[in-house]
Amino acid sequence: MSVKKHIPNAITCCNLFSGCVACVMAFSGNFEYAMLFIVLGAVFDFFDGMVARLLGVSSPLGVQMDSLADDVTFGLAPATVIFSFMKDVLTYPAFLDGFNAVLPYFAFLIAVFSACRLAKFNVDTRQTTSFIGLPTPANALFWSSLIVGGREWLMGMEYAWALLLALIFLFSYFLISEIPMFSMKFKNLSWKSNKTRYIFLIVSIPMLALGYLAPVAIISWYLVLSVALSRKKA
Repeated sequence: MSVKKHIPNAITCCNLFSGCVACVMAFSGNFEYAMLFIVLGAVFDFFDGMVARLLGVSSPLGVQMDSLADDVTFGLAPATVIFSFMKDVLTYPAFLDGFNAVLPYFAFLIAVFSACRLAKFNVDTRQTTSFIGLPTPANALFWSSLIVGGREWLMGMEYAWALLLALIFLFSYFLISEIPMFSMKFKNLSWKSNKTRYIFLIVSIPMLALGYLAPVAIISWYLVLSVALSRKKA
């Protein structure tokens, strides 16, 4: 039995392991470490597919394992980060007494809609060179970055709970939407073929100065650009 055919699945398992640890960190209130393990999972997620193609050992089993791992790392883990923040850190106004114990559970809609997004991706033949809907890794990075980088800001905001709920519903929609979203795969380096990608990168580079909040800004810019392009083509 060839060992090389198990290498991509082993990398996928590392992704899943990272997602599990991220969940534990989030439940413990260690949001920085939760974000670290989500990012680590994204690195493993990038390499498992690439290694499978390089070794020529892609398989239906690997596809299913990848989706299951992704829903933990990029669905359940960010949902757990939001849940723990809303439950244990965020303060609520007095008029929400009785509801503040329920509101954090809406965070798990992110895990539910991430699963729908991943299942849709597996059967949608249109997503070979671009995406339909927001990719789950981008969604996970947005949420972990928002909680880690914007924690103090959110804690000082009177209606932070309403903002978070609105964002949960909005990003749940983006995950399963029919909005075309460009990928960052360069087939060549020409400006004409990659104009959108170059514009995205040029605007994104200064956003790196925002530190932990950089993914929030960059992914928001990605969504704005994708929606603008989809409307232009409509």
